[in-house]
Amino acid sequence: MASFHPTAEYEDVRAGVASVCAEYPGEYWRDLDARRAYPAEFVQALIREGYLGAMIPEEYGGLGLSLTAGAVILEEIHRNGCNAAACHAQMYTMGTVLRHGSDAQKQAYLPGIADGSLRLQAFGVTEPTSGTDTLALKTTAKRDGDDYVINGQKIWISRAEHSDLMILLARTTPRDQAKSKTDGLSVFLIDLRELVGNGVEIRPIRTMINHATTEIFFENARIPASALIGEEGMGFRYILSGMNSERILIAAECIGDAKWFLKKGSDYARERVVFGKPIGANQGVQFPLARAHAHMMAAEAIVYRAAAMYDSGDNPGVEANTAKMLAADASWEAAEACLQTHGGFGFAEEYDVERKFREARLYQVAPISTNLILCFIAEKVLGLPKSYGV
Repeated sequence: MASFHPTAEYEDVRAGVASVCAEYPGEYWRDLDARRAYPAEFVQALIREGYLGAMIPEEYGGLGLSLTAGAVILEEIHRNGCNAAACHAQMYTMGTVLRHGSDAQKQAYLPGIADGSLRLQAFGVTEPTSGTDTLALKTTAKRDGDDYVINGQKIWISRAEHSDLMILLARTTPRDQAKSKTDGLSVFLIDLRELVGNGVEIRPIRTMINHATTEIFFENARIPASALIGEEGMGFRYILSGMNSERILIAAECIGDAKWFLKKGSDYARERVVFGKPIGANQGVQFPLARAHAHMMAAEAIVYRAAAMYDSGDNPGVEANTAKMLAADASWEAAEACLQTHGGFGFAEEYDVERKFREARLYQVAPISTNLILCFIAEKVLGLPKSYGV
């Protein structure tokens, strides 16, 4: 009988990632969570095995794998109870760099990113006053001879304190002077090592989850003109490619989380005996877990469909956003079922459920709100009137 599995060719990758994750059990993550510390050892292990360089071409020292392979890696990290938030930006920023970066930029940075001597972990787009309205961002990059001078502020920029490089989106043409509303923004690949304390200040933000997120202030920060990715003013178009890959990869993480919750909940339901029998024998426990599994399977299918479309050269905005929404919903449903199955023990740190529960909640909001995805689908697919923006 013929079988179908969209990631069957990456089973060796799954096994390798699982082997790395086995070295970092729940105690490791609980300790980091308590101290709000960065998982440097875990990230280094992934670099050592080549997984963070998976999407970098072999000519630059990477594995030369597809976005689908990247999705498999991130899914497997989460399926094994670990968290890829400390390093996933290195994958989803690759789309912007590989598709639009110059040969000089690739030669200068990709080998170092592949071998771990450089970290590209920060993606500087969101601002306090614009949020998801990317076209309204106010950070400026003004050309001054052989440099650009950056002024402005970014927020919710995770891992900036642990990154050497950052992809930055800034306005190079005033909004009222741009040819169209999508023109006038540019993308830069900047070296934070030369800028922190010299025009750049990074401030950590304490949140309910340990994602090392920050706000960044730019005050007359000078970067070389060679930091510009592609053409000046075309940055919004370039960044959309990166955003679609981001949504697909985050969606894969959500699938991994859902699988972790379902296994954790099912294992507990088989082992926990109340009134003389396993609680998993009760339909009130079975059905939420079974329904969450069915929804996870449906979400998984669209995640890898979107990944395949991206790998073929498409820019699948509808599929990427749909994948992110459905996978986040599936993850949250599985989290709810798992926590409910554990009852009071689900709130105890030693079971890891409460930590993963907090982490799973994020993806209803980031990297884009579920409500905005629904607005996007309503307009772009169903032809309904635009409900936000101008």
